[in-house]
Amino acid sequence: MNIFNLIKIALKALLRNKLRALLTMLGIIIGVGAVITMMSIGQGSKDSIQSSLSAMGTNMITIMPYNNLPGGGGGVRLGASSIQSLTIADVEKLKRDVTDATEFSPAASASGQAIKGTANWPTTIQGVAPSYLDIRKLSVNSGIEFSDNDVRTSAKVCLLGQTVVNNLFGPNVDPIGQIIRFNKIPLQVIGVLSPKGYNTFGQDQDDIIIAPYTTVQKRILATIYFHAIYASARTESVSDLASEEISKSLRESHRLREGQDDDFVVRTQADLIKTLSSTSGMLSVLLTAVAGISLLIGGIGIMNIMYVSVTERTREIGLRMSIGARGIDIMSQFLIEAILISITGGLIGVILGIAASIFISSFLHWPVIISETSIVISFLVCALTGVFFGYYPAQKAARLDPIEALRYE
Repeated sequence: MNIFNLIKIALKALLRNKLRALLTMLGIIIGVGAVITMMSIGQGSKDSIQSSLSAMGTNMITIMPYNNLPGGGGGVRLGASSIQSLTIADVEKLKRDVTDATEFSPAASASGQAIKGTANWPTTIQGVAPSYLDIRKLSVNSGIEFSDNDVRTSAKVCLLGQTVVNNLFGPNVDPIGQIIRFNKIPLQVIGVLSPKGYNTFGQDQDDIIIAPYTTVQKRILATIYFHAIYASARTESVSDLASEEISKSLRESHRLREGQDDDFVVRTQADLIKTLSSTSGMLSVLLTAVAGISLLIGGIGIMNIMYVSVTERTREIGLRMSIGARGIDIMSQFLIEAILISITGGLIGVILGIAASIFISSFLHWPVIISETSIVISFLVCALTGVFFGYYPAQKAARLDPIEALRYE
């Protein structure tokens, strides 16, 4: 029988039971729509993480203290801010030893209240060296940066992020030259950082105060230790070499014997991007797999409804066979019906998935990238679903005995 005639017969059969066909498609529609949406969110998150970390400087290296005692000392793993192992002597030795890194900045941070008059704002102060701005790709929007002399004298000066400015001074007020207090320490505002907005993890990058590290160490924390050291490799390609040099230098300065674990962690941006992208990728696969369950349920629904259709149309099948229809024609007819249900549901699902992705991007402001690959894969999967789950009922219809089929009540 002509393929076009078979498609025409299949369409007529589906149109006779529009509601049943639509309900059968529902599982496919939801499955395809969910798969496309989940893959779009996953790809968007992955790209957003990569661009966010790259914006910090692709050649940035972060050195954090790490508790290498078994069980973390008393069975508790302490956070980096609680571990005391990085000092100014480490920074000076790194500057001498590491040839593949151009800049180093120690960092000491504290949380507290920034106060100006009756206004106050909970924020974080980051004590760093002037080179920190270059390492982190930060710039001053107005005012000036603090200098190496400010570091030597532990000057009570600071740079403010835009969020802190907005909450302490309000709109259209120039904070340059004014005095704020962080907890009880007065600091003169000498500059305002250029806005950077929120990063991929929902953290406000403008909610920060930056000051000389000696000021934060001596006047706020009363410590000689750092919470981190930031470095900048000469180029992104030598980041791993610089990381190895840093590890070697710190092991020497901390007098760690061969076989003894490091009491610090060195991470490059490439490491962070790889780790976070891997985590994001695994989450995307998990979400896509969960969404794919709907496709399986939709396929089972197609098989179920095709069985019902074969049973209902047993006499019709017998009549077609009695006037010359072959088994392959009967099987093709029911298989085409299953494929039409699946493909139509797939098309609607693709439209639903794209619409859902656009809605999430526009109203929830999540990073979303609609991939053509996800659309093609989803469509192919739903077509294969129609073939796979429609084949057995179609085969059953083709194997019916014409005489018994005509007698069927």
